[in-house]
Amino acid sequence: MKPRQRFMTILVGLILATGLMFKIAPQLAGQKVEIINGVRVVHNRGKGVWGKRPAVKLEPVIKLGDLDSPDEHTAFYLPAAVAIDRGGNIYVLDSGNNRIQKFSPDGKFLASFGRFGQGPGEFVYPGWLDIDSAGNLYVADPHNQRIQVLGPDGKDIKTIKFTDLEIGKIFVATNGNLIMEEPAIGFRFAGDDKERTEKLPGLIKVMDPTGKVIKEIGERLDMKNELLTNTINNAVITLDEHDNIYLVFPYQNRIEKYSAEGELVWRADRELSYNLEVEEKGSVERKGSSLSIRAPKINRSSLSVAVDSQCRVWVLTLARQLKKGEQVAMGVTMSRSASGGDTIGYKVQGDTDLRETDALKLEVFDGEGVLLGEIPLKMFVDHIFIYGDRLFMVDKLRGASVYIFQIKEM
Repeated sequence: MKPRQRFMTILVGLILATGLMFKIAPQLAGQKVEIINGVRVVHNRGKGVWGKRPAVKLEPVIKLGDLDSPDEHTAFYLPAAVAIDRGGNIYVLDSGNNRIQKFSPDGKFLASFGRFGQGPGEFVYPGWLDIDSAGNLYVADPHNQRIQVLGPDGKDIKTIKFTDLEIGKIFVATNGNLIMEEPAIGFRFAGDDKERTEKLPGLIKVMDPTGKVIKEIGERLDMKNELLTNTINNAVITLDEHDNIYLVFPYQNRIEKYSAEGELVWRADRELSYNLEVEEKGSVERKGSSLSIRAPKINRSSLSVAVDSQCRVWVLTLARQLKKGEQVAMGVTMSRSASGGDTIGYKVQGDTDLRETDALKLEVFDGEGVLLGEIPLKMFVDHIFIYGDRLFMVDKLRGASVYIFQIKEM
């Protein structure tokens, strides 16, 4: 036996004898992993670890709401978010009707909170809903420039008012801090081609329970154009039960996980059947007191994100771009009266009767950013939420419905 072979044999024997084991992370054929500046970056290829057969299936449980429902309690308009309390009761933020609808775990209507207005417990197209461990409801009410906190019975607890901060989707961390993403639509622009002179803000704001900004998380890409920079960096977030933060980007092939302290843990991408190149950068035009915004033209990819109890990351993704007849848009009208009061209205434009499509899928990643597989969908979905073993899919713009599925392991 050669000396080197003898040395390797002795080394292996010592390892086995002493019970020492070294875990070697395999490099899967469908991925490439890099460490860049100390951060794990995963480039996923192919259909993922599961291959053609997903390791989970979605079993329909119940459907809540419909645009044409004869029952006023479930006649939703622009449902925006879903939250669940410890008892399993379901809260649907019915944004277009300026209310929160409460249902039992089996879908029985229990109560309704809210109405249109500017007073306590009143909303103007509220944008988001989350719930804390005590069952209190946190409602993002951007047109009133505030976050309202309501008790489980819908009674007003407190209002967090803002004067110079645009309000996006908010999540309540276990320590009571508020995690807020930037709003998808902002109305503050320096100009079409004017470059920022100050540092770009972070992607996420972390605020204390009073609404004071503690820090910002995440880095933006600087597109050297404010409108384009805002669009490219539009991010959708969620939190897991340990307050880790997950981001997906509608206009980037980018999925990220941050620790509760705000450190980037990993970044992932995957193969898409379309490109995300900027076709048109858009424009902002002012004429007197009027403002006209033409949005940049870019394909979209990720729409929403949720995390299950196994730390798997579920991403609602476009399998292909929507055809012209499948597209809907949100029309926004704003006017100001002589007394200075503002009026705002939202209206969905497009074919809302079309409810089925093969353009969407769910991509499932493990806790390290590795693509496990995908589940094709047969309907339009705008947001997803996961609570326990239940997956909630919200069709906000077309059917105004909440579909509830049970996640079953195969």
